[in-house]
Amino acid sequence: MEEYIAAMPKAELHVHIEGTIEPALVQQLAIRNNIPIPSSISSLADTSSGYSFHDLTSFLAVYYPNMAVLLTSQDFFDLAYAYLTKAHSQNILHTEIFFDPQAHTSRGVSFSTVVTGLREAIVQAERELGVSASLIMCFLRDMDAQSAMDTLIEALQYKDWIVGVGLDSDERDNPPSKFSDVFARAKQEGWLVTCHCDIDQKDSIEHIRQALEEIGVNRIDHGTNIVEDKRLVQMVREKGIGLTCCPVSNSVVTEDFKGKEILELLRAGVKVTINSDDPAYFRGYVNENLIKMATDTDISREELLILQRNAFDISWISEEKKKGFLRLLEKFSV
Repeated sequence: MEEYIAAMPKAELHVHIEGTIEPALVQQLAIRNNIPIPSSISSLADTSSGYSFHDLTSFLAVYYPNMAVLLTSQDFFDLAYAYLTKAHSQNILHTEIFFDPQAHTSRGVSFSTVVTGLREAIVQAERELGVSASLIMCFLRDMDAQSAMDTLIEALQYKDWIVGVGLDSDERDNPPSKFSDVFARAKQEGWLVTCHCDIDQKDSIEHIRQALEEIGVNRIDHGTNIVEDKRLVQMVREKGIGLTCCPVSNSVVTEDFKGKEILELLRAGVKVTINSDDPAYFRGYVNENLIKMATDTDISREELLILQRNAFDISWISEEKKKGFLRLLEKFSV
């Protein structure tokens, strides 16, 4: 099964580029930029091992300090190119990458520095590795809506480099409706929209409802709690709205990786997909997430293929490119 998953052509639609920074790269960039090595790295006996945390709070206590090593366009290039190299090794043909500009501009790194480095890595990876990639700009929901709008306005000069916008970070008391005007402006500018509705959060179902009915999202990130509301399940199925699920990270945030719910939604005809989220932290890229589904549920090989068809179907690429990827998947399945 692992060989089958490894060989399968895949798309990844839910990965935070800041969450792909492996310990060795954190150390390398800290040394290059002549800044202190974060304690999350200096405490490791071996940078090939993973980060240490046990819940969402301790995860964030490691996640944000590690960003301090990202200062130059070259840093962001190196970060993105390392992930794209890993994606290529896992036979990911197309990936849509979240980035959080406010997490960098708030500490003095310019928007231009961030997006230029990421864009250059995408262009080079497509040329050298054959990996297709797009950028999705996320707003930090624990910051105010004006900050998000300011970020959107600044991003307009790079409009052709960004395929859509999303919403991530701490959901507590930060519903999608807080950013209604921002999303409306994004849609007016022609951007596609998505929204994190993480698992087992306070007001999970209400946040999913707002994302669907008030924001009018094209996709939902996570969103597995939708199984609790049959009306909303019917809505996403009928509209073809996909969910970008992340089993391995689910198992860290809560006690359950939501495999049963993901499979229930898949079998109900919802376009669910499997993704890695923050793979350097949760120690699982796309293949490892698919292996978890294969190992810990009764998912069939055909259903694993359907997950990939879903991913290509709901990806934000041209119909021509989409059909090309789907042909490769169908050729693999024969």
